[in-house]
Amino acid sequence: MEKAIKRTVTMNLEAGKANPAKVGKDLAPTGINLLGFCHQYNELTKNQSGLVIPAKITIYEDRSFKIQLKTPPAAFLLKKYAGIAKGAARPSKEIVGSLTKSQLRTIAEMKLPDLNTTSIESAMKIIAGTARNMGIKIEEDN
Repeated sequence: MEKAIKRTVTMNLEAGKANPAKVGKDLAPTGINLLGFCHQYNELTKNQSGLVIPAKITIYEDRSFKIQLKTPPAAFLLKKYAGIAKGAARPSKEIVGSLTKSQLRTIAEMKLPDLNTTSIESAMKIIAGTARNMGIKIEEDN
């Protein structure tokens, strides 16, 4: 028999660094074991330290849960590859960083499972649009 789903929560957490203090306000009302969740999330993400890994948490009526990991947010990856702390305040007027086409392709390949396309070219266009909105310029490879 299929378990009854009580709630679904999506959280952006740093890989391998979840702790009850960080997840408490979102997950405590659901009644799940916070330490158990943190241990399981940290175990699943221990090889991806330094990245923000979104987790979709399905919470069942019997207080058990299932964690489904997503790919890091595009904005996070773009900032990391461009070496900037944050996007532009006025993206159409200022450029805060730049990426090469090959870096753009790398990010698109990472994000492909979570995008609504199967083509790497379309994925690159989606990520390039996000980069443009953050004030990041895409340059040709040298």
